Amino acid sequence: MSDQTVNTGAFLVLRDHPDSGNVFRLAPGQVTTIGRSPTSRIVLNDEICSRKHCEVFQSNSAWTLRDLGSRNGTLVDGERISADWELRDGERIRIGGCELDFTHDPSRRSQASTSLDSDTETEIPVLENSPEADSKPSIVHRARQSRYLDADATWDEIRDQTSQELARLYRLGLEMGTASNVNELANVVLAGLFSATSANIGAVLLLPEGTATSAVIDELTVVAYRTEEDLAYEQVSSYLSRMVLEKQEAILARDVAGDARLATRDSLGEIQVASVICAPVRSESNVYGLIHLYSTNPNNRLEPEDMEFTLAVADQMAASLGNVTEKESLAVGLARAHRANRTLRQQLEIDAELVGESRSIEQLRAGIERVAPTDATVLIRGESGVGKELVARAIHFGSNRREGPLVCLNCAALSESLLESELFGHEKGAFTGATEQKPGKFEQAHTGTLFLDEVGEMSLSIQSRFLRVLEGHPFERVGGGTSIQVDVRVAAATNRDLERAIDEGRFRKDLYFRLHVVEVHVDRLSERPTDIPILAEYFLDRFSRQTNRPLEGFTDEALEVLSHYDWPGNVRELQNAIERSVILCAGPLITASDIRLSALGKRVPGEAVVPLEGTFQNATLDEVERRHILSTLEMTGWNKSRAAQILSIERSTLDRRLKRYNISRPSY
Repeated sequence: MSDQTVNTGAFLVLRDHPDSGNVFRLAPGQVTTIGRSPTSRIVLNDEICSRKHCEVFQSNSAWTLRDLGSRNGTLVDGERISADWELRDGERIRIGGCELDFTHDPSRRSQASTSLDSDTETEIPVLENSPEADSKPSIVHRARQSRYLDADATWDEIRDQTSQELARLYRLGLEMGTASNVNELANVVLAGLFSATSANIGAVLLLPEGTATSAVIDELTVVAYRTEEDLAYEQVSSYLSRMVLEKQEAILARDVAGDARLATRDSLGEIQVASVICAPVRSESNVYGLIHLYSTNPNNRLEPEDMEFTLAVADQMAASLGNVTEKESLAVGLARAHRANRTLRQQLEIDAELVGESRSIEQLRAGIERVAPTDATVLIRGESGVGKELVARAIHFGSNRREGPLVCLNCAALSESLLESELFGHEKGAFTGATEQKPGKFEQAHTGTLFLDEVGEMSLSIQSRFLRVLEGHPFERVGGGTSIQVDVRVAAATNRDLERAIDEGRFRKDLYFRLHVVEVHVDRLSERPTDIPILAEYFLDRFSRQTNRPLEGFTDEALEVLSHYDWPGNVRELQNAIERSVILCAGPLITASDIRLSALGKRVPGEAVVPLEGTFQNATLDEVERRHILSTLEMTGWNKSRAAQILSIERSTLDRRLKRYNISRPSY
């Protein structure tokens, strides 16, 4: 043995075996055990091999082979050894059906073996980068199956060292069962492994389809990462990952930074990994992914027992993945069904609240049906309480944006500064009280609809910013400098006379035309008196169910009171009146005495429209209305705004009536 020194590298090269070509470095001062037991440093999956068959260790300057009382013996170059054997370069060790070559240069030895043993099945592979003389060990332990599943192992052999691990596996299995998605499951796995092993860096990587028979390493995706030292994520070892995916075995490697097989090929050396475990997450022949564990502390390295535990956890994770994936898929489908159900329910509620059979309400429904599928800006006009927001909701849920958000904002309820912040959002510290960043209504309504009620109450400065966004320009939050682009449909509503506001300089003409792409008008309730009893019955049914009071309906006198009131608060006032009546009613029917109406409205006996003269006139209601409008215009000197005020209608409504009755100002 004069050609050997303590510093000479020594290797065992496995031949004539499914794992042929694997090179195991023999470490000075370390005993390398060989056998069928998963705890052996070199595991041989051969039934003829004993669980603890033999061992190799350094004695003085020589490497020694010792049989451990195996059943079938250990042979060196065909000779069965009976005592410690001093190994020489090129000698072949036979253990059962497996052969290992002892060599100081695996590259030279593999070439020699190829030329000398031409009748062997395969050539021993040569590593791309031969290890240097001072390299340290690479793969020190590997296993296809966890020892917890070893049918040959007795309880006495594993009881002392695994009782605590089995308890951990049990608790971890219960925690895996509570995971609702794949990411949560992966994080539970890493937390359990960190508590049971000496790892301080860990990652779970999965394949895109969740399972595969021929895994491709480039398709692995990190779904969970954990570190105890706040280390940035580093790419895991491609060499180890590929080996584990191909062999479907767990591997423990140590002193990676000094091993040419790993450190020169991977980024593991950059984080100074002292030891690494790579375990497959697989079920039968299907591979789901990998678990990587690293220890950067050379004084607290990962041990074979850690690898066994990791492999057992990986098997448990594979069993849980199917359930979690199915649970996650069901949750996504259920959420989608809930959204569709909610949208349909909202649409049905809106359709139900557009109650009435009058010509006015039928025209409104038809107008909404035409406008909704477009992306046009809509201006909804009508008195307060007629249901302009309800119309905006019907337009949104009838559009292609129904899956997007519907965001509502009342412009009259906020000061100028608050309205700007609400519309466009603000950055942290933009003003006193701005303790955090807040997205505005435009951002919240992205891909959906923004409904702005009382848009006529905007100040001129906000109108200017609002107009730019309507024209497609980006905007910035209050106190911010980042441009924000949104895709929003705008529906605006007002009960103001915008034309007069333009004349008085209180509303921008360009904004008016930008909003006035499509106009939808909602008539006041007194203009569609035939809908009053229908709406009353609708609200009675709603509030009876809400209060759990099964009322039967209205008396004739009660309906007469409701029909002959002019409802200055429109549908909102009628809704409140019916709710109040349901609360006050003591019998099965709502009577006239149960109805409390505001003093602001007028009770008109008989028909809603009173003849212009005291004597009876044989004329239709349309003719009476036409005469009354014409008389009012003549009295005001054809001041349409003044006439509309007297008639208690909007200027736009008056214009439509004039067009309907073909009334024009006479030329004198």
